[in-house]
Amino acid sequence: MLTSLSGRVAIVTGASRGIGRGIARVFAAQGARVLVVARSAERAQPVVDEIVARGGVASAFAADVVDPAAQEAMARAAAERYGGLDVLCANAGVFPSSPLAEMTPAQWDEVLDANLKGTFLSVSACLPELKRRGKGRIVVISSITGPMTAYPGWSHYAASKAGQLGFVRAAALELSPFGITVNAVLPGNIATESVEALGEEYSRQMLASIPARRLGTVEDIAYAASFLASDEASFITGQTLVVDGGQTLPETPAALAMLQG
Repeated sequence: MLTSLSGRVAIVTGASRGIGRGIARVFAAQGARVLVVARSAERAQPVVDEIVARGGVASAFAADVVDPAAQEAMARAAAERYGGLDVLCANAGVFPSSPLAEMTPAQWDEVLDANLKGTFLSVSACLPELKRRGKGRIVVISSITGPMTAYPGWSHYAASKAGQLGFVRAAALELSPFGITVNAVLPGNIATESVEALGEEYSRQMLASIPARRLGTVEDIAYAASFLASDEASFITGQTLVVDGGQTLPETPAALAMLQG
């Protein structure tokens, strides 16, 4: 079991539900002190209550990732409450669906701002505190959609997630002299509230495309993120870790059908 997160200070954005909530819980269970960030403190507080009830240390903070001042206040809050900052998990994001032929510039900007610009703003705001530690960790939650796969209606989302990986590689190179690693986790289809909202037919189709024959859990992503946030991963930077139950492996649907007999 990894132990190097014990006593560390971590920020998790978009942590009020889904993957972010799972990451906050796992970080706290491994001994990190977690700033649970959402667009409102009311949304973040139930996650904090859950962590505290399990014996962990956490507090809520309201910040929108597209607001530079709010992101700077977020980084200050972590330092003031817990004495510094060791880990940033940039998880916040949106994925509204819109066919390309109907997509408006405003819809495009909404997704690119939240997912890509928001990642930049979170990282930029946290850099001063991470540099003070001398061995900071940045973990970006991207997706297989965009970098590896595509889905109708998500061209803006795919562009934002592919853009995150370019950012991760460049940031990893630039920040390496400061002992800061930058890596990304690429989830496949994970059982979250957002995926459930897409309907049973979507979940059924996705389940049929996964060799592991199940949707992922938020813990599957959280444990990948916690590894990349650990001292044990100190020599890994600028990399991507795909966590998709093998979804991107089959060359054709026929290859998957052969496994199912």
